[in-house]
Amino acid sequence: MVRRAASDNGESRPTTIRDVAAHAGVSVATVSRILSGTYPSAPATRARVLRAVRELDYVANANARGLAGAKGRSVGIIVNSVVSPHYAYVAQGVQAQAAFEGKLCIVGTTGGDPERELATVQLMREEHAQCVILVGNVVADDAYRQRIAEYARALALAGSQLVLCGRPPLGPDVPALVVEYDNTGGAHAITSHLLSAGHRRILFLGRRDGYSTQDSRIAGYRKALADHHVPHDPGLELEGSMERREGHRMITERLAAGPPDFTAVFACNDLIAAGARQALREHGLRVPDDTSLVGFDDLPPSPDIDLTTVHVPHEELGRTAVRMALERVRTKSQTAEHVMLGTHIVIRDSVRPLIRTEPPTIA
Repeated sequence: MVRRAASDNGESRPTTIRDVAAHAGVSVATVSRILSGTYPSAPATRARVLRAVRELDYVANANARGLAGAKGRSVGIIVNSVVSPHYAYVAQGVQAQAAFEGKLCIVGTTGGDPERELATVQLMREEHAQCVILVGNVVADDAYRQRIAEYARALALAGSQLVLCGRPPLGPDVPALVVEYDNTGGAHAITSHLLSAGHRRILFLGRRDGYSTQDSRIAGYRKALADHHVPHDPGLELEGSMERREGHRMITERLAAGPPDFTAVFACNDLIAAGARQALREHGLRVPDDTSLVGFDDLPPSPDIDLTTVHVPHEELGRTAVRMALERVRTKSQTAEHVMLGTHIVIRDSVRPLIRTEPPTIA
């Protein structure tokens, strides 16, 4: 509860910064600078001011705080949605590192709308966020590249840093930091795991041409087939978005067209895998006894359904984005930089090796 001070006519009023200054025995300017984090005060003075703030239960006015110079106190992260586990875990990493660095974390959502993304970037620029982190799958066409390059240059002029998190780089002329993870390598590894278990008919769920994440993962899938000398069958690649219901739809439609012509399923993420698993069970197919199943991300619900998948370092992705961006702001670097984090397979119980029986020996 906010403490009320007495006014000249005896009525109560909200505590002001002047009350804090009087209580601490310092000037209003000293209180303002200490609260904004820009004043190199003596420890005893700072302690007196903070004690006065607590004792008076003072809450700074947001507009006045902005005018007093909140510059450099925040980092921003912009995601499509906070419901998706992928975005939520990256945002958690951003928040954790921001707190470690003594920064506030501002989160914006766009629903995938470029206009909302632009408006949110502009807002964070006006709020003097030290870095703005864009997360998520994109269609990396010319319009996207031009738009993001403009973001990067506008933020650089304001002394801020654009970070593309889990997105492809834009080239050396764009002052953006790219922090991503090895989608192609992870997809190659998980496909190779299935191939090593004897599977040759591997259904890929979630092809979506032009989208950066799906394109990278299907590239790894195709490369693994080539490396193991398994013919590529485009008919085993099913198109769909990265949602649970899409996994259910793709498998349901495939099985409605005829009996299974695959022995394993590679779902483009764990949500698709969960939907696919439900559809397989509804058609009387057990995982892994009848059909092997793998995913990508290592996020809920993968541990609950015992899913073999590719681990993505989501929280480390967010932490690295903040840590490197703030370092670049401190050094005033505006060169492009690209960091790639590794992925690895998490083995659970959703893959069954195929049993190859030898032909009978004729005596």
